[in-house]
Amino acid sequence: MPELPEVETTKTSLMPLIGKTVKQLQLRHTKLRYPIAADLDGLVGYTLIDIKRRAKYLLLDFYHQTDNLHKTLLIHLGMSGSLQQYIDEPPRKHDHLLICFGNADDDQHDIWLHYHDPRRFGMILWLQNDSHLDTPDTHERFLAHLGPEPLDAAFDGDYLTRHIHNNPTAKTVNKAIKALIMDQSVVVGVGNIYAAESLFLSNIHPLTPACQLSPEQLARLVGNIKQVLSKAIEQGGSSLKDFRTGTGKTGYFQQTLSVYGRAGQPCFVCGTVLENVKIASRASVYCPHCQPYCCSTITARNLSK
Repeated sequence: MPELPEVETTKTSLMPLIGKTVKQLQLRHTKLRYPIAADLDGLVGYTLIDIKRRAKYLLLDFYHQTDNLHKTLLIHLGMSGSLQQYIDEPPRKHDHLLICFGNADDDQHDIWLHYHDPRRFGMILWLQNDSHLDTPDTHERFLAHLGPEPLDAAFDGDYLTRHIHNNPTAKTVNKAIKALIMDQSVVVGVGNIYAAESLFLSNIHPLTPACQLSPEQLARLVGNIKQVLSKAIEQGGSSLKDFRTGTGKTGYFQQTLSVYGRAGQPCFVCGTVLENVKIASRASVYCPHCQPYCCSTITARNLSK
């Protein structure tokens, strides 16, 4: 699944489209996780004025100068989706939406943006007033509950400490730290790869109850989350099987991974064989020597559920 670094990389690769106007739109398949809005062809004549990212969502802002109207598309790449740009390329089997961008006042080639999604778990919705959804306000349904961005100043050690120790519910007390930092209501975009790598750098076992970590440990973890994500963005994300940026490139962060996907192999730091445990049905690779398990009140079995 494309995670925050892959989505951020996609956003950056699409920035050259800003200022270009939608000239044509081809909707080839509507059945994604939610049906694509039937009136999407209403974008013809609108100019793309901004592209933003919120968590793993892309928000494409359009403006129609003549009518003085704004529209925003909310896009999620799902498990295997990508947005790729072409000048002259026929649609492939799993290209569900094609948008032609161009400028009426020049002779440059038009650029076609293809939304490609073999597994069809992605989303392309208007940001608001999607009457075909159970909740008509898309913002409220998909964005309102999200925690802070991991690279923003608001996400720091103090924030994570307050969240854990000021919410002494059984759910928070029992939650393994890896599950907590992958909770999108706590902090967005820390996917499985990046959570595993951050915990390794912090010498924290992924099953450690969040409430048993000191403020100093949590501050170190936050710093490593920021470092890992920043490095992944710089390297274009991880080279996931189905992921391509808007220009067709793959990321190469996966070549530098310390633990993710390396169960049974020796730790690069100490040589200990890396082990794997399932946490919330996700594989969690760790080094039993560099990340010792310390838990005074809760069993690993309970935390892994």
